[in-house]
Amino acid sequence: MKKLDETYVKEIYQLIKSLLNFCKYDIELKKGELSLYCSSNDLTKILLFLRDNPSLNMECLVDVTAVDYPNDDLRFLVVYNLLSISKNFRIKVKIKLQDQDTIDTISDIYPCANWCEREIWDLFGIRFKGHPDLRRILTDYDFEGHPLRKDFPLSGFTQVRYDSELSRVVVEPVKLDQEYRNFDNLSPWEGMGKYLPGDEKSNQK
Repeated sequence: MKKLDETYVKEIYQLIKSLLNFCKYDIELKKGELSLYCSSNDLTKILLFLRDNPSLNMECLVDVTAVDYPNDDLRFLVVYNLLSISKNFRIKVKIKLQDQDTIDTISDIYPCANWCEREIWDLFGIRFKGHPDLRRILTDYDFEGHPLRKDFPLSGFTQVRYDSELSRVVVEPVKLDQEYRNFDNLSPWEGMGKYLPGDEKSNQK
C-alpha cells in the first residue's frame, strides 16, 4: 500500500482533474485533503465515476454528514466522505443546498448511505429524493423540528415526563422552572477585608 504523502495526494488531484471532464465541479487540495464541490444534479454521476474508475476505486463510503450555516443563502453543506482502500486515499464530495432543496439518494450506489441519509433528514431536515424509507431514526415519530439546525432552541419545543395521576408518559410544552442566569464568575473572596469570619477564634486560648 502506498504511503499517503503530499506528493501522492497531488498525483490523485491531477488524475481527477484530467479524468473528470463530463460535468462542472471545483476541486481543492488543502492541508493534504481533497475536497470536490459539485451540484446536486451531478452528484450521482460523480460518485459512480469515483467508485467505478479503476484508477481511483473509491469503493467505501465512510459516512455522510451535514453542516448548517443559517446566515448563508446556501444554508446546508452535505459532505460525503469516500475512502479507497486499495489506493489508500480519501476524498470529500461536498454539495451546498438551500433550505428547501432536495437531493437524490445514493443508497443504490452505496447501500450504507441508507441510515446516514435518514439521520440527516431527522436532524437537519434535508430530504433525499428516491430514498426507500425516509423516516426519523434518532428522534421519536411525533418529534417536532430538526435538532441539529442552528435555529433549533436548546431546550427544544416539548418535554416528556411521567404523570403519576394519569399513570402514563405525557408530552407537553417545555416549561423552565428557572430563567437562565448570568454569573460574573468573580471569586467569592474578592472584596473582603483583611480578616475572614472565624479568624477571631485563632487568638483565643
